[in-house]
Amino acid sequence: MRSRPTPLSRRRFLRAGTLAAVILPLAAACGDGYETAPDELAPLLEQARADATAATALAGGDGAAAELAKQVAAVRTAQADALQSEVDRLNRPKAASTADTAPVTAIGGLKTRLEQARKQAADLVPTLPRHRAGLAGAVAAGCASVQQLSPELGAGDADDEVEPDTQTGQLTPEAVESLQGALAAEHAAVWVYSLVTAFLPNDFRNGTDNGALAHRDRRDACERLLTAAGADPVTTEPAYLPPKPVTDSKSAMALVATAEADAAAAWRGVLERTDDAALRTIALRALVGSATRGTAWRKEAGEQPPAMALPGT
Repeated sequence: MRSRPTPLSRRRFLRAGTLAAVILPLAAACGDGYETAPDELAPLLEQARADATAATALAGGDGAAAELAKQVAAVRTAQADALQSEVDRLNRPKAASTADTAPVTAIGGLKTRLEQARKQAADLVPTLPRHRAGLAGAVAAGCASVQQLSPELGAGDADDEVEPDTQTGQLTPEAVESLQGALAAEHAAVWVYSLVTAFLPNDFRNGTDNGALAHRDRRDACERLLTAAGADPVTTEPAYLPPKPVTDSKSAMALVATAEADAAAAWRGVLERTDDAALRTIALRALVGSATRGTAWRKEAGEQPPAMALPGT
């Protein structure tokens, strides 16, 4: 008897990561003493607020540039709100602000701000506590996501290849479990990219080929890392059940966007469940890569908003 196809749903990938994100902050809040060092997320928060203000001012005009600025403002505002909640939760001292608050007079200025914010967030990921690493990773991915809306903002390739000889330290059972979830998401994404080629015009072939290649690369990396950790990698399902029937190019694009969102959620879950620097690097690149491709597919499918502020959430 054939097994029922596995539904494609973000819930199964988010469940474990969300639980960890709830438990770990509570544990931190209940620890002994009060942390006196300045909050490392405060500069990220201040810059997000400054960027949102600059983008909002630029959005006051007309035309395509103003529309792009509106979307940048929405993304950076949502990121600032999420960072504010985390900073307020710990209520640690704040150092003098170093945010760039200068006005932005052209869309190229927002491109520079997004590139800087993406790097600022990514540089924090290796050393932050787990739940904060997930948040910073999502901010970096969100900046990459909104950049993908236009070459004027810095749209480009996902750049999420995993080096074949990448090795991690000894992985905890929790990290192994999250990596298995990421592998399951990669299996599903590979299947989706194979499916949708039958529904998309030939001018989408480059996008489907590159997306399938990236997910096969990440699938293979997961299998190598899990085998090295002494675990049996989860296998692919015979088929997967799309949330909605795929009947034309628009529904095919929407399904690819869902697969990328599922992958982003799974890789953010890895960030939130490991302290291993090498695995965090892989997870961050994968999260950013899926956010980048996800924006492109959401835009093509006409979904709103096309760019997600905190991919993987």
